Amino acid sequence: MSETPVDSSKRTWIITSACAGAVGGVAVAVPFVSTFQPSEKAKAAGAAVEVDISALNPGEKITVEWRGKPVWIIKRTKEQLADLPSLDSQLADPQSLRKPDEFTPPYARNEWRSIKPEVLVCVGICTHLGCSPSDKFVAGPQPSLPADWKGGFLCPCHGSTFDMAGRVFKNKPAPDNLEVPPHMYLSETKLLIGEDKKA
Repeated sequence: MSETPVDSSKRTWIITSACAGAVGGVAVAVPFVSTFQPSEKAKAAGAAVEVDISALNPGEKITVEWRGKPVWIIKRTKEQLADLPSLDSQLADPQSLRKPDEFTPPYARNEWRSIKPEVLVCVGICTHLGCSPSDKFVAGPQPSLPADWKGGFLCPCHGSTFDMAGRVFKNKPAPDNLEVPPHMYLSETKLLIGEDKKA
């Protein structure tokens, strides 16, 4: 069999069309592939948050956002700290031993659940159904709270109560203590929420 010669003008047209198609395919693929990259907003949402606590007075709380969650920073009073050990028998997990890797980093596995006794850093989301508990820092009898209330947090949705260390009381819907996020001190008055390892 003899081969039929290919017209050179057709060959040029076929090569040109194939190249144009390849360039068009790349032009379409690049924006599509780039959608798999996290946006700047998404990157920022996971970034660590630096917080100045120099103006935080005993008995006060500030809230910052980290990874879309409210993180509470509370400066506890001497009285609030003194009351913590007396509550152990009323708490579901006083030593934060249940799921410690998930809710309490090693440096917060103590009576205060904190690096510095007076400063509590915790995620303000109830471990039951994700509601945000209310501050109930004032001691004494109050609606929905026991008569010997020492201060803490009340989740209004289903009645879970937490002490001033974010530890859940027994026989409440919330199964675990409030989460302590990774954090570290950059100085005496500056906290970094979201990281706890020095580079």
